[in-house]
Amino acid sequence: MGRKPEALSLPPGVTIRGSRLQLAFSWNGQCRELLPEGPITKGSIQYAANLRAEIKRKIDDGTFVYGDYFPDSPKAKQAAPGAELMEGLLADQLETYRRQVENGQMSPATFRGYAKAINGERMRQWHGRRVREVTPSDLREWIADMDCTSKAIRNTLIPLRSVLEDALNDGKIDFNPFERIALAKLIRQTAKASDYVIQPFTAEERAVLLGASRADERPMLQFWFSTGLRPGELQALDWQRVDLEKRVARIELNQVVGVVKAPKTAAGIRDVDLNSDALAALREQRLLSAGQNSRVWLNPRNAQPWETDAQIRKTLWMPLMARAGLPYRNPYQVRHTFASALLTAGANPWYVAQQLGHEDVEIVFRTYGKFIREDYQKPKAILEGVS
Repeated sequence: MGRKPEALSLPPGVTIRGSRLQLAFSWNGQCRELLPEGPITKGSIQYAANLRAEIKRKIDDGTFVYGDYFPDSPKAKQAAPGAELMEGLLADQLETYRRQVENGQMSPATFRGYAKAINGERMRQWHGRRVREVTPSDLREWIADMDCTSKAIRNTLIPLRSVLEDALNDGKIDFNPFERIALAKLIRQTAKASDYVIQPFTAEERAVLLGASRADERPMLQFWFSTGLRPGELQALDWQRVDLEKRVARIELNQVVGVVKAPKTAAGIRDVDLNSDALAALREQRLLSAGQNSRVWLNPRNAQPWETDAQIRKTLWMPLMARAGLPYRNPYQVRHTFASALLTAGANPWYVAQQLGHEDVEIVFRTYGKFIREDYQKPKAILEGVS
């Protein structure tokens, strides 16, 4: 007569549940799985112990596939490639961005934009969906319903595209659904037109602004109108990169939310020509900042380098616009004014693109097309200022 099941010695992780043996092991939490029904004997218990040891070894090696051992288990379906929930993958992507900020590979401002996209209401549509369930038709419908500008759409898509690219590379999905939609065409057909209006300052308005500025504000404003630098480029400019004899400023740094780094593109690194107004502004500013700081432009309130675009806007630009009595326009219109003034004067669009730091001339034609004269050329008096 055989021994009763209770009298059999059970190894760790093997228990008896009714007429079946059960294995317990740790894999993404505690797991318990019943083996097929059969006689509970010393041999079957040893088989269960060996099976558990094999599973543990594969878990340690990172090669364990749940469905290979327990294909009917609900956990096998959850652990199948592509079964990860989208909200978890998006959270992982946000954590990757966070580490990039800590390593200096991403600016805090860029991180905030990605975090806003990942945590925003639009992205919640993918919550509860498994990555393998995201289809091209779902993406097309989601993008078409965004009702925002093309720039906003593209910014929202960046984290989602990264998640799906990683899922493809990791074998979680068989194809990237983004590769099966005509994204550029879709955005072009469905994006809402931007309500941002390019409204350059006229020569008369520029004169009013310069007249309303204080002595410690005027040089920077005059230089800005004469070079059209991006706000971050203006903040990061230091005296070592200014050559008054050659009449150029070497632009190879950009400041974003207090972090100084190289421009995003190679075209951003460039020599900007300095006309007579820009040179005069630099010579005047040298009396204010050359002996105090390596940066050219300083905050008049504390004689320290500017830290952010918002700081310039709130402490200098808005009070100045109020004193000048002009309808409010944001500071970026200074850059638009520089570009439109050159083009109206007949400057070659390719030259303007180079001075602005654009990779190609397409942006100039698209953004400033109405200011481009048919007989464009580089004006002979380009370095004498544009009135």
